[in-house]
Amino acid sequence: MNEKGISCQKLTGLLDTAKSNDVGYERVLSAMCTSPHDVAVQAHTKFIEANMGDPGLFPGTYSLEKEVINMMGQLLHCSSVHGYITTGGTESNIQALRTMVNSSNVANPNVIVPESAHFSFDKIANILGIEVKKAELDSKFKVDIGSVKSLIDSNTIGLVGIAGSTEFGQIDPIKSLSDIALDNNLYLHVDAAFGGFVIPFLEISYHFDFVLDGVTSIALDPHKMGFSTIPSGGILFRNREDLNHLQTHTPYLTISTQSSLTGTRSGASVAATYAVMSYLGKEGYRQIVKQCMDLTNDLVEGAKKIGINPLTEPVMNVVTLDVQDPDTIRTRLRDEFGWYVSITRNPRALRLVLMPHLTHKNLNLFLQDLEKLIKTG
Repeated sequence: MNEKGISCQKLTGLLDTAKSNDVGYERVLSAMCTSPHDVAVQAHTKFIEANMGDPGLFPGTYSLEKEVINMMGQLLHCSSVHGYITTGGTESNIQALRTMVNSSNVANPNVIVPESAHFSFDKIANILGIEVKKAELDSKFKVDIGSVKSLIDSNTIGLVGIAGSTEFGQIDPIKSLSDIALDNNLYLHVDAAFGGFVIPFLEISYHFDFVLDGVTSIALDPHKMGFSTIPSGGILFRNREDLNHLQTHTPYLTISTQSSLTGTRSGASVAATYAVMSYLGKEGYRQIVKQCMDLTNDLVEGAKKIGINPLTEPVMNVVTLDVQDPDTIRTRLRDEFGWYVSITRNPRALRLVLMPHLTHKNLNLFLQDLEKLIKTG
């Protein structure tokens, strides 16, 4: 740090330089985040100093958080949910599993997740010191129900299902998982960090949320397809008691207890999420999802025309393409054409996320560049 501060002009120049080195979303097909909506940015700035870690000082912002949780709950078929705005899916998943652990009397608890589960569950296993068992996937990259059943033992305290898996965009058979959870008196957490703002607006209906009696908690991220600012996640519990399992006493704040994982929490993210959900409404989100699904269908059709098939037909706006040597293709797409794509772990394939920042023009350019690489081997 300098002894004296620098001028605003010089500072702006330094910030502009740093910003120019970031990758713009226009050619990014690997990310599940996108540029936030303008109304979210405006709301974020207006509430930039609000701290939801001490909501008694910010009752107006706190009222917005309660409205946001209620809106998300209604979207997922439960008008009486309990929860809060998190930093994203990782924190939400941690909190869901903490509830399972804190409410159980098992000495060596384990939780069963699909092999397709987000890597945050590996972090959770380390943080909470619990065993995370991974169930096998079926031919469509959804969790295999038989594998889940085979892993349940006397130490199992909960199950996890994925609604919009990070790699394949698939929706696990949550109805079957719900039945298993009810039969075995287990918690069922649904990680819908990506799918939470996609699945409700698809033309085909899927049962994945609180409409199923066995679902106890859901994670969904407004900063993904919800168009809010980063960091904006959400953890929702069906029952108040489950949120209570996370309480910590906070005697020196305006509140006596706190259920969040972090202390200081962004009121700006709360306001941004409230603003964009209120502004877009279901109709707005339905249009956005349709736009992304149109891009998805065009990508699959275009890829097939150049001899590339998807590993499985996409359910939402995530596509996996079966190409030879996907790691090399990924590197060449980036180095030669400036496209950012990613790779699935098993099997290895090109993974593409068709977010709202992608245009049909850019999609056609991507397909042209991909065809050039395929033709040149």
